[in-house]
This record gives sequence, structure tokens and C-alpha cells, in this order.
Amino acid sequence: MRVLFDYHQLWDVVKSGESALADNATEAQRVTHRDQKKKDKKALYLIHQGKNDDTFEQIEGATTASEAGIILSTNYKGDDKTKRVRLQAVRCQYKLLQMETTETVDVYINKVLALTNQMKTNGETHSEQAKVEKILGSLTPRFEHVIAAIEEVNDISTMTVRLLSGSKRAHEQRMDDNKIEKPIKQALQAQA
Repeated sequence: MRVLFDYHQLWDVVKSGESALADNATEAQRVTHRDQKKKDKKALYLIHQGKNDDTFEQIEGATTASEAGIILSTNYKGDDKTKRVRLQAVRCQYKLLQMETTETVDVYINKVLALTNQMKTNGETHSEQAKVEKILGSLTPRFEHVIAAIEEVNDISTMTVRLLSGSKRAHEQRMDDNKIEKPIKQALQAQA
């Protein structure tokens, strides 16, 4: 939603609300206030449009975009206690996460990124280096020689998840291609 509000130049209105107009305001201040109020109603309209029926019921009584934003933030993110509890659960999942033998590298990396995004939502961020180290440290043993090569050739402290993903994907494709070629050669030998 924030991208939508930034695009329409409404994020400040949602974040801080509209300012009050003084009784002795000048005409320029009145015009600015009117524009601010218009932006607030536009932002509230966009918030209403982006919600399903259940969520809309929660924000229906909000009269400003800022008020609706606070309600939604509290409902989705929760208070500090809820965030801490949720963060502990996600940390535990992250700590125990290991790539399964049937998973592809892309699927596994997406799981790692999803968990780090959930932690970020609850107030904890992870550097690219920490994500790369987590991925390298929890891949299946079939990637052990690739991990060694990547660590030897690249500086892990500057490597990004995207670069690692591309490298792993290329290696995984080569491994899969080798599996396909061998049975074909064996089948041709059996016929001869």
C-alpha cells in the first residue's frame, strides 16, 4: 500500500494526518489546508478500495487516512507484545530452517527471504551477508562442493542473495542436465 500512496504523493498524509487550520488563517493557508484535506480523503478512499469486507468493517468508522492507517497497522502488526511473540516464533523457524532434499534452490531461498521479511515486519533486520551465510550453511550435502567453490572465489561479506541464487540455480541446472544425459547414453548402449 505504501508504494501506492507514495505514487499519489499521499504517504505524508497517511503517516501524520492533516494539519489543523487556525481561525485567523490567510487565504494561502486555507488553500493549502483544502488541498491537504482533499489528499486525506483521496488516501482514505484508496485505503477503502484496497480492503476486503472483513478488513473494511474495522476501518469503516475512520474519518481520516491517518486514523485508518493506525487501525490497520495495529491489526496487522499488533502491539509491541504481539510483535515480540511473533518475532520469537519466526526466529525459531529461521534457526531450524534447512533445505530439504526435494526442494529446489529457488524454493529454499524464497523461504529464507520470506522469514527474514517477517522478522523485518516485527522489528528485526538481517543483512545480506547474514542471509547469504544462512543459505550457504543450510543447503543439502549435494551442494557442498559448490559452497566450497563459492566461498573460495567470492567474498561472502559482499555477496548478495540474488547473486548467490543465480550461481546456485546455474549449478542446479547443470546437475539436472547431467542426470538427463546419462540415461539416454545408457539406453543407446543397451540397444547396440
